[in-house]
Amino acid sequence: MITPDDLVALVRNYNPSCDEALIRRAWEYGESMHAGQMRHSGEPYFTHPVAVASILTEMRLDDATIVTALLHDTIEDTRSTYAEVERMFGHDVAELVDGVTKLTNLQLSAADPASGEGRRASAEAKQAENFRKLLMAMSRDLRVILVKLADRLHNMRTIRSMRPDKQLQKARETMEIFAPLAGRMGMQWMREELEDLAFRVINPEARNSILRRFITLQRESGDVIARITADIRFELEKANLDGTVYGRAKKPYSVWRKMQEKDLAFSRLSDIYGFRIIVDDVSECYQALGLIHQRWRAVPGRFKDYISQPKSNGYRSIHTTVSGRDGKRVEVQIRTREMHEVAEAGVAAHWSYKDGMRAVNPFAIDPAKWIESLTQRLDVDKDEDHDEFLEHVKLEMYADQVFCFTPKGDVIQLPKGATPLDFAYAIHTRIGNATVSAKVDGLRVPLWTRLRNGQQVEIITADGQRPQTMWIELVHTGRAKAAIRRSLREEDRERFVRLGRELCRVAFDKVGRRVTDKALDTAARTLRLKGANDLLARIGSEEISARSVVAQLYPETSTMAEVEVDASHPVMGLDKDIPFRRASCCQPLPGERMVGITYRGRGVYAHAIDCPVLADLDNQPERWVDLRWLEGKHAAVNKIQLEMTISNSAGVLGRCCTLIGEQGANISNLVFKDPKPDFFLIAVEIEVSDAEHLHRILTVLSAETDVAQVTRVRDLSLKP
Repeated sequence: MITPDDLVALVRNYNPSCDEALIRRAWEYGESMHAGQMRHSGEPYFTHPVAVASILTEMRLDDATIVTALLHDTIEDTRSTYAEVERMFGHDVAELVDGVTKLTNLQLSAADPASGEGRRASAEAKQAENFRKLLMAMSRDLRVILVKLADRLHNMRTIRSMRPDKQLQKARETMEIFAPLAGRMGMQWMREELEDLAFRVINPEARNSILRRFITLQRESGDVIARITADIRFELEKANLDGTVYGRAKKPYSVWRKMQEKDLAFSRLSDIYGFRIIVDDVSECYQALGLIHQRWRAVPGRFKDYISQPKSNGYRSIHTTVSGRDGKRVEVQIRTREMHEVAEAGVAAHWSYKDGMRAVNPFAIDPAKWIESLTQRLDVDKDEDHDEFLEHVKLEMYADQVFCFTPKGDVIQLPKGATPLDFAYAIHTRIGNATVSAKVDGLRVPLWTRLRNGQQVEIITADGQRPQTMWIELVHTGRAKAAIRRSLREEDRERFVRLGRELCRVAFDKVGRRVTDKALDTAARTLRLKGANDLLARIGSEEISARSVVAQLYPETSTMAEVEVDASHPVMGLDKDIPFRRASCCQPLPGERMVGITYRGRGVYAHAIDCPVLADLDNQPERWVDLRWLEGKHAAVNKIQLEMTISNSAGVLGRCCTLIGEQGANISNLVFKDPKPDFFLIAVEIEVSDAEHLHRILTVLSAETDVAQVTRVRDLSLKP
């Protein structure tokens, strides 16, 4: 363990005017509080807070953050209190220590997949709530997260002293939460080290295999890094350009991840080496880029200019990949010295010191603005389910970024994999909801197109357009998903309330009662619901039956409310002499919510609960019948229509037909509706048993790479 003098010297190296007495007092207090406590390794526990403080000195952080590192476990693990820390070290330090303590108690890792459904759901709900607390802690003071990241880094460096099961838990949490968070904050060096330390625990065989291959490659090819570094320096010196050049092999986890993503063997990977050129000003960055491209051939599609389009965390650099010596692909990053400081420290550069003064770096991002931009992109509805919230957080916080342009030249920043719909919602929710199509670089494209850096996107809207359910599968950002779900929920709720009111009217009429607002409010209170509309929405969505509401209010009429069940009918709610058919417009399947509509002389047709035909029948409530499928009484085969957009490639249609057959379904008809040079739109009629059977078929088709879209057809021209 370093001494107090060593720690003070580390701080004085970048901040000669630091409060030496405060740091020494914190050391003495922390050491006394942790006296007698030991780590799993057998070392005195206080070696850990000291190591965390030492890590933070590498980031040249302020005195309050260094002191917080020394004290960060005192409130949690010793007899120390918030009041005592505040009295001895001030309000700022006490708040930081308290914030780190609260973060330490958060369970940020995912639930154990082997646990039961109930336990897993409960753990996910807790995880979602803890993520919200994490975001709140970040918004109050980002230094809390910096201390926590340094704390996690030291714990991972010394993880071998933990039990194997604890090692695996901490490594997974690090890989899923802390490493991506460090990367999003711009601290790429910390992200890479955290990933590598976690990778060493999670998959040691793969890591060791990659290291052995690096050794073999070096033995066969010699020191490639030294030779390429010398080549780059030669080009700079020839042009009288003063610059510093670094080179290194990429980290084992980075190599392994690329092998997995591209399904390539190590021998087929190209850009496993990275080089960095650091110059004095921006003009020299572009001059160095020109020298690199003159000497080596640039790889198309592998150029990113983060100087003209900086990342939200302040990161600026030029990235290019070239075919270097012996045809090996190498990545070259070019930046100024100030940009390099921000690239190393990320958002933490805002607090860094240089020569006793807060470093004035024009590229350092204001943490408050960074947090604001992050939470704006999340834009998560507080009423969202916890699993949706987790999905949004992970998409927004941990995804790489792409930069696209509006027709006016404004830049929209999106996660990698975003689509034109994400672009539309990033501009404004109103524009996203009204989107009908999009143009990318002047060409009309499908809404599921993945956007790339530098593309210009034009969104085409129309009055009356509303979000569609399938859009949720097309978008990639949490903001877009939340907006679509919110719109669908509001739209569905209005429809379910109307339907629930009609179902209630029918059920109440059968027992000679009248539906009143007072009766519905009473039933809602009895069932512990928010109000009459909440009750009606649940009845309309078949979460609650109208008959159960009648029975709740008027128990004496429960025998009257019973509906006769006849085995000759596949549904409950019809007399045996009334004919029953599935409506061809929506083709409801057993297992789906439905409602019956009477047609004079033809009996009752069952419509799916979301069938557009029902909207035209709102003013004819006397025709509505409350129906429910009878388990085991429905037909074994039910025909439904699908539309599929598939790529125009050899064998794709055959694979789709095989997938349908493997799920035990028969294709009764197939029509090519819109053949294009690059894709086909086909209509397929298949025979399925129930809604679950259809869901399995849609799932396997959607997972097929060459199937761009598959939807169930609602054909209003076939309405009864």
